[in-house]
Amino acid sequence: MSTREAGAAQDARDAGDARDARGAETYRNPVLNADWSDPDVVRAGDDFYLTASSFGRVPGLPLLHSRDLVHWTLVGHALPRLEPADVFAAPRHDCGVWAPSLRHHAGRFWIFWGDPDQGVFQVNAAAVEGPWTAPHLVKAGKGLIDPCPLWDEESGEAYLVHAWARSRSGVKNRLTGHRMRPDGTGLLDQGEVIVDGDRIPGWFTLEGPKLYRHDGWFWILAPAGGVETGWQGAFRSRDFFGPYEERVVLEQKDTDVNGPHQGGWVRTAAGEDWFLHFQQRGAHGRVVHLQPVRWDTPDGWPVFGDDGAPVTEHRRPALPAGPPAASATDDDFPGGRYGLQWSWTANPGDGWTVPHPGDGLRLACLRSADARDPRKVPSVLTQRLPGTPCAVEVDLRLASEEPGARAGLAVLGDAFAWIGLQRGADGAVHLVHRFGEAVAEAERDAAHARPAPGGRVRLRVEIDAHARCRFRHDTGTGDGFRPSGQVFAATPWRWVGALLGLFALAPGDGSGADAGTAVFTRFRISPL
Repeated sequence: MSTREAGAAQDARDAGDARDARGAETYRNPVLNADWSDPDVVRAGDDFYLTASSFGRVPGLPLLHSRDLVHWTLVGHALPRLEPADVFAAPRHDCGVWAPSLRHHAGRFWIFWGDPDQGVFQVNAAAVEGPWTAPHLVKAGKGLIDPCPLWDEESGEAYLVHAWARSRSGVKNRLTGHRMRPDGTGLLDQGEVIVDGDRIPGWFTLEGPKLYRHDGWFWILAPAGGVETGWQGAFRSRDFFGPYEERVVLEQKDTDVNGPHQGGWVRTAAGEDWFLHFQQRGAHGRVVHLQPVRWDTPDGWPVFGDDGAPVTEHRRPALPAGPPAASATDDDFPGGRYGLQWSWTANPGDGWTVPHPGDGLRLACLRSADARDPRKVPSVLTQRLPGTPCAVEVDLRLASEEPGARAGLAVLGDAFAWIGLQRGADGAVHLVHRFGEAVAEAERDAAHARPAPGGRVRLRVEIDAHARCRFRHDTGTGDGFRPSGQVFAATPWRWVGALLGLFALAPGDGSGADAGTAVFTRFRISPL
């Protein structure tokens, strides 16, 4: 089986295709079983596109494509770097791109998002593949998050709604509305609160609004109650500025889907309605579920899922089945290039990777004062932790002659663990396994160092359904994979699920100069 076929097979398992007892095609949730936080979706013709929060990771604003709303393929990113460059030169997992909205209007795709420290931005493009415009600041201010535009075809007016982050503004639980310039470049008024969650008994942490026009009403779909245990609300008004009436349209009830939360509504060309939202699953981050939606109710309010409860398995959308090819995981790094599934933990610098004609990723061993704590290092190449039990493997060769140079495979969050190679003061290369607790400033040994003949090793981490990680290694001595250290419980970072990471570092003053390279080959993720 080829790498591409193996990846497709795993993606089909992740999407959970199934058939019920009558033979009717069904799907199982989650349809994206990894951390695709705060998803939004739009249809253009027969194609569906999805974006999600990327926070401080680079590139930002991931873009996924689907033909059936069940199988999704990562096709690119809309934001190659984050600004200001000096702010995002170091990992900032609670900053950057929060809760984007994706729309298709006037023949262009538009993405609006909130940077909680700067304000509301937008980019746009004629095609999802780009080129995308440079970020444009629509509204400056602290704590402006979760923006969503609406171009009202009935009136020709354009609007914008956004929420607030109390951590930056001291304000929360409110949605503010504006009239917007039709070209999306700015706002036409000072804005006013159009929904005040403090005035709704039992509602708190109202955020993540998505704005629509339907059946003569302005609709705002917005979650409340917090991501762990909250619910999805719907608001409607005949006038954009209100007053709005509200209803809970999706909540956990007696299911195991805690806090069904924050997403986007989309209608197929055939008139079916669907809603994509996330569920917070600890170290696995915010996984994405697909819910059916009905609008044919006597009072005109939508019904989400199974009478307001999330579905686990449901009839597939009446669409041609898409290829089982969600975002890639395996990578041979052809020509020294990495795939779209990878991102850095900050803006990348020149020379972090070394191109070459063969396969394999050559990472420069960058000199860093934080070499003993990969959480603080920007030059870690990461991808999302899969939401299903899996084994992650990669071959590593340490090509640096610098004493103290190190490289490895990491599981990163508030706590971290990694296994890899380190060159000693005597010139020998050793297999090492280190970890750091959430409150620790630096690493500790998880196992005794041992020789790594030839400076090569095959690394493996086995991750169970609860994100518990068992590390193993094979130094080519003929014994196969041997266990290393104790079980490590992966943890999320703030707003971000745990990440798999590849890194190469050397001790130094933080100049970023390199001290040779480490070569990673045959990165694989397989089901357990």
